[in-house]
Amino acid sequence: MLNVAQLAQACSCSLPRATNWRPALTDAMAVFAIDSQERIAAFLAQIAHESGRLAYVREIWGPTPAQLRYEGRRDLGNVQAGDGYRYRGRGLIQVTGRANYAGARDGLGAFMHGVPDFEAKPEALEVPRWAAMSAGHYWHSRRLNALADAGDFVALTRRINGGTNGMDDRGTLWAGARAAVGLA
Repeated sequence: MLNVAQLAQACSCSLPRATNWRPALTDAMAVFAIDSQERIAAFLAQIAHESGRLAYVREIWGPTPAQLRYEGRRDLGNVQAGDGYRYRGRGLIQVTGRANYAGARDGLGAFMHGVPDFEAKPEALEVPRWAAMSAGHYWHSRRLNALADAGDFVALTRRINGGTNGMDDRGTLWAGARAAVGLA
């Protein structure tokens, strides 16, 4: 596994931030078989982009017009007043919506004991352990190791983001992560 300096390089973050995140990320990568240089580099590049280089585990709330549309979205399970804000994006690959919070709880529960009820306590996804585990579970549930193994970073980005938003930054992070794990 990566040491703190390698993690800082891979995520383009400070050494103290890498030190804080290393245990949780190490555990999540072990649980979800993110265990080759290619997988680790792709995973770290994506979570670094999604979290502002491991700085944010909760969506910055404007609210923007897009965020306002979270309210009442049945496809996200937001069926009670206030669900849009309460179940805003959290975690390193942001879980959004009441149904997805419940899905993260249930999905992680299949892999380990002691998973908090994210639906009842959404802020638990801001704790490093659960922010990292939820990202690992998302990665696993969408079979992203296969795309990382194939080196298909664009397809991987589409699966995470729904498009290619931030592709330049993601690519820069991927190059740095690849160098950190010894691929470049």
